[in-house]
Amino acid sequence: LETGDPATVAKRYAKDGVLLPTLSDVPRNDFKGIKECFVGFLKKRPVGKIPEGEIFIGNNWAQDAGIYEFTFNDGSKVKARYSFIYAFEDGQWMISH
Repeated sequence: LETGDPATVAKRYAKDGVLLPTLSDVPRNDFKGIKECFVGFLKKRPVGKIPEGEIFIGNNWAQDAGIYEFTFNDGSKVKARYSFIYAFEDGQWMISH
């Protein structure tokens, strides 16, 4: 997110990755949709922190779940639960879900 570049962020998702956005009720399941979601989100210049989380690691997968909080450039905040599933794809850890 710190890059501020939606394409760079979207490239972190696996080929068949799914994004269930924090600030939207529209699931995104392709590069174009994931990138478009981050266009609006990154315009708000989010700064995130994770006050609570757990990570589990398996064979070529990892799970990270907990609570995160974003503060935006207008001073507003959002606190939400999150879950990420990572898959080892083409030699890199990618966000699967």
